[in-house]
Amino acid sequence: MILVNTDYITGKELVMLGLVKGSTIQSKNIGRDITQAFKTLVGGELTAYNEMMNNARALATKRMSEEAAALGADAIVNIRYASAAVMSGAAEVMAYGTAVKFK
Repeated sequence: MILVNTDYITGKELVMLGLVKGSTIQSKNIGRDITQAFKTLVGGELTAYNEMMNNARALATKRMSEEAAALGADAIVNIRYASAAVMSGAAEVMAYGTAVKFK
């Protein structure tokens, strides 16, 4: 499966199959939340949350790709990501794009 954030793939003629998306809601455990709260006092990267968001993007991308594969897609173009806090320490990540088949 080819994944791109452009609306074309060089050298390929595309037939659009439709919108595909994948999402997940992730949270850290209370112990990690406490250590990250202390980190905000001194500044610096919140590595536990960075790791959580990287994992969430990977899972959302995987779910989007699975949805595209079920449609018989060869690729997904114009991929975008969105995220939103759903509660303290938890975030939803959504990946979405257009599933396409090569002519």
